[in-house]
Amino acid sequence: MTTPRRRTMIPFALLAVLVIASAITAWLSNNSAATSAPGPEGVPVLNVPVLAPSGSAGGAPVDGVTCRTIGQEKVTYHVHVLVSIYVNGQRERLPAGIGVTAPSVTTGSGPTTFVDVGLHDCLYWLHTHANDGVIHVEAPAKGHFTLGQFFDIWGQPLTSDRVGPTVGRVVVFENGVRYATDPRAVPLLAGGVLQIDVGSPTVAFNPITFRVTGLCGAGTTSCVSKPS
Repeated sequence: MTTPRRRTMIPFALLAVLVIASAITAWLSNNSAATSAPGPEGVPVLNVPVLAPSGSAGGAPVDGVTCRTIGQEKVTYHVHVLVSIYVNGQRERLPAGIGVTAPSVTTGSGPTTFVDVGLHDCLYWLHTHANDGVIHVEAPAKGHFTLGQFFDIWGQPLTSDRVGPTVGRVVVFENGVRYATDPRAVPLLAGGVLQIDVGSPTVAFNPITFRVTGLCGAGTTSCVSKPS
């Protein structure tokens, strides 16, 4: 009588293994962001799709934020905000070069790409230099800057049911706290970690510790010495 029991247990064991393997495969698929490479700012660059291209900022003021050349730029307030994006549970990222007008200066390639302002173009106070999801706030004075301003500079929509080209229910977490009002009003806080979920499912907040080092862009002498 023991032999039949053993024979019936084997398929169940195999089924359990298959279920576990399937779960692991799904986890790896949904967390492809675990594959990363060192970025030029000391923050890992994730091997995930870009939500939308950086676009071509025109240089005109946007929501009270101006674009300044190297000669005009005066930075007394420089902080960093890390943005994570999940589209229908899958990780995507911000591109380098948001808020940098053409012709910009690009060094490196792939994960090491760094986009900066040239001699004849200008840089908005809110911008990205690398593909690491870090927003730089480099302003002439401390102020109240928002996620909506950043998306307007990017030229991408941000509403309660749309993030860039993706449509769906939008949930924003800031430093682990779910933001209950208009996502455009989310403030860009020094050292803040923002997570934007669009579509379904809503991914639980993923706490991330980061620090910007290395290249820092025009208008500053050291990213490390500035608050991050």
